[in-house]
Amino acid sequence: MPTDHQPLVTVSNVSKHFGKEHALKNVSLSIQPNEVVALLGENGAGKTTTIGTLLGQLTADFGQVRVFDHPAGHWAAKQQMGVMLQSAALPDNVKVIEQLRLFASYYPNSIVLEDVLNTALLTDLQHRKVQTLSGGQKQRLLFAMAIIGNPRLVILDEPTVGLDATARREFWRCIRALAAQGASVLLTTHYLEEADALSDRIVVLSKGQVVAQGVPEQIKAKLGGKCVRFRSNVSPEEIRKLLPDTKVQNRGDYIEVYSSAPQTHLKALFTAGISTQDLTVSGISLEDAFLHLTQPTVSSESTANIQEIA
Repeated sequence: MPTDHQPLVTVSNVSKHFGKEHALKNVSLSIQPNEVVALLGENGAGKTTTIGTLLGQLTADFGQVRVFDHPAGHWAAKQQMGVMLQSAALPDNVKVIEQLRLFASYYPNSIVLEDVLNTALLTDLQHRKVQTLSGGQKQRLLFAMAIIGNPRLVILDEPTVGLDATARREFWRCIRALAAQGASVLLTTHYLEEADALSDRIVVLSKGQVVAQGVPEQIKAKLGGKCVRFRSNVSPEEIRKLLPDTKVQNRGDYIEVYSSAPQTHLKALFTAGISTQDLTVSGISLEDAFLHLTQPTVSSESTANIQEIA
Protein backbone atom coordinates (compact mmCIF):
# COMPACT_ATOMS: atom_id res chain seq x y z
CA MET A 1 0.00 0.00 0.00
CA PRO A 2 1.62 3.22 -1.11
CA THR A 3 2.26 5.95 1.38
CA ASP A 4 4.46 8.28 -0.65
CA HIS A 5 1.65 9.91 -2.62
CA GLN A 6 -0.81 12.64 -1.79
CA PRO A 7 -4.02 11.09 -0.38
CA LEU A 8 -7.01 10.95 -2.71
CA VAL A 9 -9.29 11.73 0.22
CA THR A 10 -8.55 13.65 3.41
CA VAL A 11 -11.15 13.99 6.16
CA SER A 12 -9.86 16.31 8.89
CA ASN A 13 -11.60 16.66 12.28
CA VAL A 14 -15.07 16.49 10.78
CA SER A 15 -18.14 16.83 13.00
CA LYS A 16 -21.78 16.66 11.91
CA HIS A 17 -24.92 17.22 13.96
CA PHE A 18 -28.53 16.41 13.20
CA GLY A 19 -30.37 18.43 15.78
CA LYS A 20 -29.01 17.31 19.14
CA GLU A 21 -27.59 14.10 17.69
CA HIS A 22 -23.84 13.98 17.06
CA ALA A 23 -23.52 11.85 13.92
CA LEU A 24 -19.77 12.47 13.58
CA LYS A 25 -17.34 13.73 16.22
CA ASN A 26 -13.90 14.92 15.09
CA VAL A 27 -13.53 12.18 12.47
CA SER A 28 -10.24 12.08 10.59
CA LEU A 29 -9.24 9.56 7.94
CA SER A 30 -7.57 9.36 4.56
CA ILE A 31 -7.55 7.17 1.47
CA GLN A 32 -4.31 6.66 -0.42
CA PRO A 33 -3.89 5.80 -4.11
CA ASN A 34 -4.32 2.09 -4.90
CA GLU A 35 -5.76 1.32 -1.46
CA VAL A 36 -8.84 -0.60 -0.33
CA VAL A 37 -10.21 0.88 2.90
CA ALA A 38 -13.03 -0.79 4.85
CA LEU A 39 -15.19 1.51 6.98
CA LEU A 40 -16.73 -0.53 9.78
CA GLY A 41 -19.22 0.29 12.50
CA GLU A 42 -22.47 -0.80 14.05
CA ASN A 43 -25.76 0.66 12.82
CA GLY A 44 -25.77 4.37 13.59
CA ALA A 45 -21.99 4.57 13.94
CA GLY A 46 -21.70 7.27 11.26
CA LYS A 47 -20.71 5.33 8.14
CA THR A 48 -23.48 6.70 5.90
CA THR A 49 -22.93 10.23 7.20
CA THR A 50 -19.21 9.94 6.42
CA ILE A 51 -19.99 8.88 2.86
CA GLY A 52 -22.49 11.71 2.54
CA THR A 53 -19.80 14.25 3.45
CA LEU A 54 -17.35 12.69 0.96
CA LEU A 55 -19.90 12.98 -1.83
CA GLY A 56 -20.83 16.54 -0.92
CA GLN A 57 -24.40 15.49 -0.15
CA LEU A 58 -23.91 16.62 3.45
CA THR A 59 -21.95 19.62 4.66
CA ALA A 60 -19.77 19.16 7.73
CA ASP A 61 -20.52 21.47 10.65
CA PHE A 62 -16.82 21.52 11.57
CA GLY A 63 -13.68 20.27 9.89
CA GLN A 64 -12.70 19.84 6.27
CA VAL A 65 -13.19 17.21 3.56
CA ARG A 66 -10.93 17.23 0.48
CA VAL A 67 -11.39 14.83 -2.43
CA PHE A 68 -8.70 14.89 -5.14
CA ASP A 69 -7.59 18.16 -3.52
CA HIS A 70 -11.01 19.71 -4.16
CA PRO A 71 -13.82 20.44 -1.72
CA ALA A 72 -16.21 17.51 -1.38
CA GLY A 73 -18.93 17.72 -4.03
CA HIS A 74 -16.80 19.70 -6.49
CA TRP A 75 -17.45 18.74 -10.11
CA ALA A 76 -13.79 17.91 -10.72
CA ALA A 77 -13.90 15.47 -7.78
CA LYS A 78 -17.15 13.85 -8.93
CA GLN A 79 -15.64 13.20 -12.35
CA GLN A 80 -13.04 10.94 -10.76
CA MET A 81 -15.39 8.98 -8.50
CA GLY A 82 -17.74 6.04 -8.90
CA VAL A 83 -20.41 5.32 -6.34
CA MET A 84 -22.58 2.33 -5.50
CA LEU A 85 -25.06 3.17 -2.75
CA GLN A 86 -27.38 0.84 -0.84
CA SER A 87 -30.59 2.23 -2.33
CA ALA A 88 -30.55 2.16 -6.13
CA ALA A 89 -33.21 1.23 -8.68
CA LEU A 90 -32.69 -0.31 -12.10
CA PRO A 91 -35.04 -0.25 -15.12
CA ASP A 92 -36.43 -3.75 -15.68
CA ASN A 93 -37.04 -3.83 -19.42
CA VAL A 94 -33.52 -3.09 -20.67
CA LYS A 95 -30.60 -5.38 -21.34
CA VAL A 96 -27.43 -5.30 -19.27
CA ILE A 97 -25.35 -4.12 -22.22
CA GLU A 98 -27.86 -1.35 -23.00
CA GLN A 99 -27.73 -0.04 -19.46
CA LEU A 100 -23.94 0.00 -19.51
CA ARG A 101 -23.77 1.72 -22.91
CA LEU A 102 -26.04 4.44 -21.55
CA PHE A 103 -23.83 5.01 -18.51
CA ALA A 104 -20.65 4.89 -20.61
CA SER A 105 -22.02 7.78 -22.66
CA TYR A 106 -22.01 10.00 -19.55
CA TYR A 107 -18.21 9.96 -19.24
CA PRO A 108 -15.49 11.30 -21.56
CA ASN A 109 -13.02 8.48 -20.79
CA SER A 110 -15.20 5.49 -20.01
CA ILE A 111 -13.77 1.99 -19.77
CA VAL A 112 -14.16 -0.32 -22.75
CA LEU A 113 -17.44 -2.20 -22.33
CA GLU A 114 -15.84 -5.60 -22.70
CA ASP A 115 -13.43 -4.82 -19.87
CA VAL A 116 -16.23 -3.65 -17.58
CA LEU A 117 -18.25 -6.78 -18.32
CA ASN A 118 -15.23 -8.92 -17.55
CA THR A 119 -14.39 -7.12 -14.29
CA ALA A 120 -18.00 -7.33 -13.06
CA LEU A 121 -18.42 -10.98 -14.17
CA LEU A 122 -21.25 -9.98 -16.52
CA THR A 123 -19.92 -11.12 -19.90
CA ASP A 124 -22.30 -14.08 -20.11
CA LEU A 125 -25.23 -11.94 -18.92
CA GLN A 126 -24.83 -8.90 -21.18
CA HIS A 127 -27.87 -9.69 -23.34
CA ARG A 128 -30.14 -10.56 -20.42
CA LYS A 129 -32.86 -8.12 -19.36
CA VAL A 130 -32.42 -6.62 -15.93
CA GLN A 131 -35.71 -8.09 -14.68
CA THR A 132 -34.34 -11.61 -15.18
CA LEU A 133 -31.21 -11.07 -13.06
CA SER A 134 -30.77 -12.49 -9.58
CA GLY A 135 -30.03 -10.22 -6.62
CA GLY A 136 -26.32 -10.87 -6.83
CA GLN A 137 -26.28 -10.27 -10.59
CA LYS A 138 -28.08 -6.95 -10.16
CA GLN A 139 -25.49 -5.93 -7.56
CA ARG A 140 -22.73 -6.71 -10.07
CA LEU A 141 -24.52 -4.56 -12.65
CA LEU A 142 -24.69 -1.66 -10.19
CA PHE A 143 -20.98 -2.21 -9.55
CA ALA A 144 -20.28 -2.10 -13.31
CA MET A 145 -22.22 1.18 -13.56
CA ALA A 146 -20.10 2.61 -10.74
CA ILE A 147 -16.78 1.77 -12.41
CA ILE A 148 -17.57 2.37 -16.08
CA GLY A 149 -16.47 6.00 -15.92
CA ASN A 150 -12.91 4.86 -15.16
CA PRO A 151 -12.87 6.40 -11.65
CA ARG A 152 -9.76 6.66 -9.48
CA LEU A 153 -11.90 6.17 -6.37
CA VAL A 154 -14.92 3.86 -6.01
CA ILE A 155 -17.24 4.06 -3.00
CA LEU A 156 -19.17 0.86 -2.27
CA ASP A 157 -21.81 1.24 0.45
CA GLU A 158 -22.78 -2.22 1.78
CA PRO A 159 -22.46 -3.77 -1.71
CA THR A 160 -23.08 -7.37 -0.63
CA VAL A 161 -25.87 -6.88 1.92
CA GLY A 162 -28.57 -9.50 1.47
CA LEU A 163 -26.52 -11.69 -0.85
CA ASP A 164 -25.93 -15.38 -0.19
CA ALA A 165 -22.43 -16.68 0.45
CA THR A 166 -21.80 -17.66 -3.18
CA ALA A 167 -22.95 -14.32 -4.60
CA ARG A 168 -20.95 -12.45 -1.96
CA ARG A 169 -17.74 -14.24 -2.93
CA GLU A 170 -18.40 -13.56 -6.59
CA PHE A 171 -18.63 -9.88 -5.69
CA TRP A 172 -15.34 -10.15 -3.81
CA ARG A 173 -13.74 -11.24 -7.06
CA CYS A 174 -15.09 -8.07 -8.69
CA ILE A 175 -13.61 -5.84 -5.99
CA ARG A 176 -10.24 -7.62 -6.12
CA ALA A 177 -10.15 -7.22 -9.90
CA LEU A 178 -10.92 -3.51 -9.59
CA ALA A 179 -8.18 -3.00 -6.98
CA ALA A 180 -5.72 -4.95 -9.15
CA GLN A 181 -6.38 -2.45 -11.94
CA GLY A 182 -5.19 0.40 -9.70
CA ALA A 183 -8.39 1.99 -8.37
CA SER A 184 -8.83 2.93 -4.72
CA VAL A 185 -11.91 1.59 -2.96
CA LEU A 186 -13.83 2.74 0.12
CA LEU A 187 -15.98 -0.14 1.29
CA THR A 188 -18.59 -0.12 4.04
CA THR A 189 -19.75 -3.51 5.20
CA HIS A 190 -21.29 -5.38 8.11
CA TYR A 191 -19.49 -8.56 7.06
CA LEU A 192 -16.24 -8.58 9.01
CA GLU A 193 -14.93 -11.55 7.04
CA GLU A 194 -15.36 -9.39 3.94
CA ALA A 195 -13.36 -6.52 5.40
CA ASP A 196 -10.62 -8.89 6.52
CA ALA A 197 -10.42 -10.54 3.10
CA LEU A 198 -10.48 -7.41 0.93
CA SER A 199 -9.07 -4.39 2.73
CA ASP A 200 -5.57 -2.99 2.98
CA ARG A 201 -6.68 -0.86 5.91
CA ILE A 202 -9.66 -0.71 8.26
CA VAL A 203 -11.27 2.29 9.95
CA VAL A 204 -13.63 1.48 12.84
CA LEU A 205 -16.36 3.95 13.78
CA SER A 206 -18.36 3.82 17.00
CA LYS A 207 -20.94 6.43 18.01
CA GLY A 208 -19.60 8.84 15.42
CA GLN A 209 -15.95 8.57 16.42
CA VAL A 210 -12.96 6.74 14.98
CA VAL A 211 -11.94 4.23 17.65
CA ALA A 212 -9.27 2.40 15.63
CA GLN A 213 -7.65 2.32 12.23
CA GLY A 214 -4.86 0.30 10.69
CA VAL A 215 -4.23 -2.84 8.68
CA PRO A 216 -6.44 -5.79 9.74
CA GLU A 217 -3.64 -7.40 11.72
CA GLN A 218 -3.06 -4.19 13.66
CA ILE A 219 -6.75 -3.99 14.56
CA LYS A 220 -6.66 -7.57 15.83
CA ALA A 221 -3.44 -6.90 17.74
CA LYS A 222 -5.22 -4.20 19.78
CA LEU A 223 -7.04 -7.00 21.58
CA GLY A 224 -4.13 -9.39 22.07
CA GLY A 225 -2.47 -12.17 20.15
CA LYS A 226 -4.66 -15.16 21.07
CA CYS A 227 -8.10 -16.09 22.35
CA VAL A 228 -8.09 -18.68 25.16
CA ARG A 229 -11.56 -20.22 25.30
CA PHE A 230 -12.89 -22.71 27.81
CA ARG A 231 -15.78 -23.74 30.04
CA SER A 232 -15.31 -23.56 33.79
CA ASN A 233 -17.21 -23.72 37.08
CA VAL A 234 -15.65 -20.41 38.17
CA SER A 235 -17.02 -17.00 37.22
CA PRO A 236 -15.45 -14.55 34.77
CA GLU A 237 -14.99 -12.16 37.71
CA GLU A 238 -12.64 -14.66 39.38
CA ILE A 239 -10.69 -15.01 36.14
CA ARG A 240 -10.38 -11.21 35.88
CA LYS A 241 -8.97 -11.01 39.39
CA LEU A 242 -6.43 -13.70 38.55
CA LEU A 243 -5.51 -12.14 35.17
CA PRO A 244 -6.01 -8.38 35.70
CA ASP A 245 -4.06 -7.39 32.58
CA THR A 246 -6.36 -9.21 30.15
CA LYS A 247 -9.85 -8.82 28.70
CA VAL A 248 -12.18 -11.55 29.94
CA GLN A 249 -15.73 -12.05 28.71
CA ASN A 250 -18.55 -14.56 28.51
CA ARG A 251 -19.72 -15.99 25.19
CA GLY A 252 -22.51 -18.46 25.73
CA ASP A 253 -21.31 -21.19 28.11
CA TYR A 254 -17.68 -20.28 27.49
CA ILE A 255 -15.22 -17.87 29.04
CA GLU A 256 -12.89 -16.11 26.62
CA VAL A 257 -9.55 -14.60 27.63
CA TYR A 258 -7.80 -12.36 25.09
CA SER A 259 -4.11 -12.71 25.72
CA SER A 260 -0.80 -11.60 24.26
CA ALA A 261 0.94 -14.20 26.45
CA PRO A 262 -1.34 -17.28 26.44
CA GLN A 263 1.27 -19.67 27.86
CA THR A 264 1.84 -17.42 30.87
CA HIS A 265 -1.86 -16.95 31.47
CA LEU A 266 -2.66 -20.64 31.08
CA LYS A 267 0.05 -21.45 33.61
CA ALA A 268 -1.52 -18.95 36.02
CA LEU A 269 -4.93 -20.60 35.58
CA PHE A 270 -3.57 -24.10 36.16
CA THR A 271 -1.42 -23.02 39.13
CA ALA A 272 -4.50 -21.48 40.75
CA GLY A 273 -6.37 -24.76 40.28
CA ILE A 274 -8.95 -23.31 37.86
CA SER A 275 -10.83 -26.14 36.17
CA THR A 276 -11.16 -25.89 32.36
CA GLN A 277 -13.10 -27.96 29.87
CA ASP A 278 -13.08 -27.80 26.06
CA LEU A 279 -10.00 -25.59 26.15
CA THR A 280 -8.89 -24.04 22.84
CA VAL A 281 -6.32 -21.41 21.92
CA SER A 282 -6.83 -19.61 18.61
CA GLY A 283 -5.88 -16.41 16.82
CA ILE A 284 -7.92 -13.26 17.34
CA SER A 285 -10.56 -12.75 14.65
CA LEU A 286 -11.55 -9.37 13.25
CA GLU A 287 -15.01 -9.96 14.72
CA ASP A 288 -13.51 -10.31 18.21
CA ALA A 289 -11.58 -7.07 17.80
CA PHE A 290 -14.56 -5.24 16.33
CA LEU A 291 -16.85 -6.24 19.20
CA HIS A 292 -14.19 -5.21 21.68
CA LEU A 293 -13.83 -1.78 20.08
CA THR A 294 -17.51 -0.99 19.48
CA GLN A 295 -19.17 -2.78 22.41
CA PRO A 296 -16.77 -2.36 25.34
CA THR A 297 -17.51 -3.83 28.71
CA VAL A 298 -18.30 -1.52 31.60
CA SER A 299 -14.91 -2.16 33.14
CA SER A 300 -12.60 0.82 33.45
CA GLU A 301 -9.84 -1.18 31.79
CA SER A 302 -11.83 -1.56 28.57
CA THR A 303 -12.73 2.13 28.55
CA ALA A 304 -9.07 3.09 28.98
CA ASN A 305 -8.05 0.80 26.13
CA ILE A 306 -10.59 2.36 23.78
CA GLN A 307 -9.43 5.85 24.61
CA GLU A 308 -5.85 4.89 23.84
CA ILE A 309 -6.86 3.41 20.48
CA ALA A 310 -8.92 6.42 19.54
